[in-house]
Amino acid sequence: MAKKRAAAGDDGVTIRRWKKSDLPAIVACQRAAYPNLPNESLQDERKLGMQLAAFPEGQFLAEAGGEVIGYSTSLIVILDDESPWHSYDEITASGTFGTHDPAGDTLYGSDIAVTPEWQSQGVASRLYRRRKTLMKRLNLRRMVAGGRLPGYAEHAKRLSPMQYVEAVRQGALNDPALSAHLSAGYEVLGVHYGYLSDTDSMNYATLLEMPNKSFDPARRMIAGAPIRRTVRKVRVCAAQYQVRPLESWDQFERQVEFFADTANEYHCHFLLFPEMFTAQLFSLISPDLSSMEAVREVAAMHEGYKNLCLRMAEKHGLYLVGGSHPVVDEAGDLLNVAHLFTPAGNVYTQPKLHITPCERDYYDMQPGDTLRVFDTPFGRIGILICYDIEFPELARLLTQHGVEVLFVPFATTERKGYHRVRYCAQARAVENMIYVVMAGCVGNLPQVHSFLINYGQAAVCTPCDFAFPKDGIMAEAEPNNEMVVIAELDLNDLAVQRSIGTVRPLQDKRNDLYRVTSFIPIETVHVR
Repeated sequence: MAKKRAAAGDDGVTIRRWKKSDLPAIVACQRAAYPNLPNESLQDERKLGMQLAAFPEGQFLAEAGGEVIGYSTSLIVILDDESPWHSYDEITASGTFGTHDPAGDTLYGSDIAVTPEWQSQGVASRLYRRRKTLMKRLNLRRMVAGGRLPGYAEHAKRLSPMQYVEAVRQGALNDPALSAHLSAGYEVLGVHYGYLSDTDSMNYATLLEMPNKSFDPARRMIAGAPIRRTVRKVRVCAAQYQVRPLESWDQFERQVEFFADTANEYHCHFLLFPEMFTAQLFSLISPDLSSMEAVREVAAMHEGYKNLCLRMAEKHGLYLVGGSHPVVDEAGDLLNVAHLFTPAGNVYTQPKLHITPCERDYYDMQPGDTLRVFDTPFGRIGILICYDIEFPELARLLTQHGVEVLFVPFATTERKGYHRVRYCAQARAVENMIYVVMAGCVGNLPQVHSFLINYGQAAVCTPCDFAFPKDGIMAEAEPNNEMVVIAELDLNDLAVQRSIGTVRPLQDKRNDLYRVTSFIPIETVHVR
């Protein structure tokens, strides 16, 4: 008991390391401290438990009267000074601390929080002091963190992020997080976009560093290369798929296998098929059926379609965006659903949210209600099916949740319809600083009145700035010929250009005048 009293301050606050039994209270403290952060930016008991298991010496909490009123988390990493563009998920392995390396030279402060009623009472300062003590005891070169800017939204109309940081540094403004970081001894090395999904900070964060003045490099031999982003370049393949009458299911399989083999031959990570490319299967159904009857017959082939695409994904190690296929849901409604197949044998889905008049008239299609972000090992991706790309709010919502590559499977009958989709895809790439990959059907299906003709041109659209092609088109196919488009996407270029581009639409949007929000939660799916 005497030892516990000695660790407590005059206000009865004790700073100590976590125990497993503290996890529920730490979760509650986190939610009280960050009421405006989305759920995907917060940690649950499972991830906090993984943090504790990875580095128990680095996890501290503040306790008063038996209640957890604050906490801090940290891990040891090796950073690449030449590439500081890290998101929270990248540096912490999505909050699991899988990147913790005892041989590293940097203490990374991943989080620090204090409940509202205990803020501005020195609790955070005492947590910082424990971190500093740990840094010196372990002879680490420095302490680094990504710091929120929760006061920035109020001043975004007049100040750029760096101007705001400078105003706080000069004492002209006070920021609840940055001011505390500066008081603790951190230096601001830069401001980056997309560190964390954080409305109050408008998704900006500071890169902070606190050098260890007593660091002795001779006593700490560094082993291993610096940690870089797991993948900074991804290669994508968009299939310009010719629909033609079939005589058997085997013919369909051979055509799908051709595109999978091609993507594998060129070492692609992702393969994109068009919207409703399975409309080919209409030719295996009696032409006497109405379109509404026939499309449900095609929907009944869902398991065969899934098994085929899964087999190709597993065989070639591909993340295969299997275009879309009609699916009957539990209520008996027919939906147009995109599928993402993974090398691990998993299947994830994204329904089409906006249904065209033709889809309603021919098929009685109904819109879905779910918008998902797919967090893959190669970066965060989104899928918007054809007509959905014509609604800019969807792409903006996905971008706000970290999407870097947007896949757009489409099917259009003639050139005017194609260009509606194409120009909207190009606009989404420019206004959100993302890559947009498009793949459509070509060819004809005689006697299939709902899918008679197709016009398509696969393409990869980029932002329009110095890091990208001058016309914002990285690659495109010859129209109306069966072929593929292959492109290599540098995700680091997106991160850099979002901060230093000639124009910065994500920075310069007027949150004081308008805001894109969703009435439903945007689901983040961790893809494996």
